[in-house]
Amino acid sequence: MSPGTGAALRLLAASVDAKAVAEIGTGCGVSGIHLLHGMRPDGVLTTVDQEPEHQQFARQAFRACGFASNRARFIPGGALDVLPRLADAGYDLVFCDADRLEYSDYLAESLRLLRPGGLVVFEGIFASGRTVDSGPQPTEVLRLRELLRTVRESQELVTSLLPVGDGLLCAVKR
Repeated sequence: MSPGTGAALRLLAASVDAKAVAEIGTGCGVSGIHLLHGMRPDGVLTTVDQEPEHQQFARQAFRACGFASNRARFIPGGALDVLPRLADAGYDLVFCDADRLEYSDYLAESLRLLRPGGLVVFEGIFASGRTVDSGPQPTEVLRLRELLRTVRESQELVTSLLPVGDGLLCAVKR
C-alpha cells in the first residue's frame, strides 16, 4: 500500500467519524493500521481474511503500533461466508482489498452493512492501468469495469474514484 493510499484511508475513516469499520482482506495489517489511526479512539476494526497467518501478522503489527487488543476483531474465513453474519447497518466504513473477482459481491454486502452516510472503499481499481486499457482484458479487469458501472449508475450511492495508489473507488451510501 502506498503512503498516499494509507493517508487517504486515514482521512476517509476520520471523515465519517468511524467507530465501526469492516475490512475485507487483512493482509499484513498495513491498511488496518491506517484505518485505526483515522477511526475514533473507541472504534473497532473488524477484519476478515481467509489466511490465518495474515491475521497473525496484522495482530502483531497493531500491537507494535500501540493499539489495544480490543480495537480489532479478527474473523478468519472467506469474505462471502463471513460478511452475511455481520450486523445490518452496523458499520460506518467498509474497506475492500481482497479478491477483485468478488468485488461486486462485496458491494452488495457492504450496502447491507453500512449505515446511511457510511462509506465503502475498494482498493486496486486501476488494476495497474488495465482498467482503462482498450485491449482484451482478463476477467478480473472486466469485473472491475462492471463494478465501476454499477456504482456510477446507482441512485443509492455518491461516488468518486481517487487516483491514489492503484486507485480507490469510494462510495457514500445515501
